[in-house]
Order: sequence, then structure tokens, then C-alpha cells
Amino acid sequence: MRIVFMRKKRGSRAKKIMGASLILLLLTAVGYFFLANGYEIFMKRQYPLGYQDIIEKEAGNYHLEPALVYAVVKAESNFDPDAKSRAGAVGLMQLTPATFEWLQTKLPEQDAMDETSLSDPATNIKYGCYLLSMLGSIYSDRTTALCAYNAGMGTVDRWLSDRSVSPDGVTLNKIPYPETAHYTEAVIKNYKIYQELYDF
Repeated sequence: MRIVFMRKKRGSRAKKIMGASLILLLLTAVGYFFLANGYEIFMKRQYPLGYQDIIEKEAGNYHLEPALVYAVVKAESNFDPDAKSRAGAVGLMQLTPATFEWLQTKLPEQDAMDETSLSDPATNIKYGCYLLSMLGSIYSDRTTALCAYNAGMGTVDRWLSDRSVSPDGVTLNKIPYPETAHYTEAVIKNYKIYQELYDF
């Protein structure tokens, strides 16, 4: 009876060891999965493809890289269509009512809209993309164009005419406004992240 009892005990111990080994193997596989994919999952939550259909449609219409449009939306509003700035800019791409009114004169394809239309994602993204495209055709340097999106064309033109700020009249070796400098850095960082995370 003693011998039989000991054999059963050894068999039970072997099953426990095998079960523990399987659990350890499973935990290792799960851990590897999260190590391999957790960073990407986390980053995609931080840098989503919000309003994807609208952004990619309007980016195509105005010959823009989708990654750049996502980068601007991320920096401007973090994908909040109701975002409003202290300067009065509204919506996903943070257009001011005055800029929106001016842009409508450049795209006179429908009845005039008032500033409440800026809260509509499709309208805001359309006119924001149009402005980005226009600035890209005026300023050949991307950073300069982004500065104009943030600080306005008049301000950027003054900077470009100042040789201490822009020796070549095209690029800016320094950005006089800290807010604009921070903004352009954020957009360029976002742009690189979107390029790395998604297949554009």
C-alpha cells in the first residue's frame, strides 16, 4: 500500500510541474506578444486615424500627404471637433472665422457659410486642407509653410525678409514666436510618427 501511495504522489507532483510549465510558457508567450505589439498598440491609440475617410479624401483632393494632415489635426485639436482656442480658432484644424471667410472666397463653389460650419468635421478639414495646400505652394519649405499656418502669412513674410531670421528668404533659421516654434516642432514630430506607424 505504501508503494502505491508513493507512486500516486509522484504522478500528482509531475502533473503539477507540467501544469506550472504550461502556465509559464503561456505567460511567456503573452508577455512576448505585448512586448512586440504593446508599443505599437499604445502609439496607435495616442496617434489615431481619426476622421480617416474625410482626411484622406481631402488630402487627396489637395495633393497633401495624409500623414501631414493627421499631424496638423493632432497638434491643433487632438481630434476634438469642438476645440476652440483663445485666439478664436475653431474645430479640428483650428481655423479662425476670418480665415474661413477668406478661404471661401477662394473656393466659391457653394453658398457662403457662417462660422458655425467650422464645427462640422467635413467642412473644417476641407478648408484646413485647402489652406495647407495653398501655403505649401507659396512656401517651398515645409516648416515655413507650417509657421504660416500658425502665425499667418503676413508674419512669416516679415520673417523671411529679415536676414537675421532667414538668410535665404526661403527657410527660417529661427522662429521668433515661441508658440509657433513649439507648434511646428509638434507637427513635424507627429508627422514622423504617423509615417512610421501607418503605411501611407
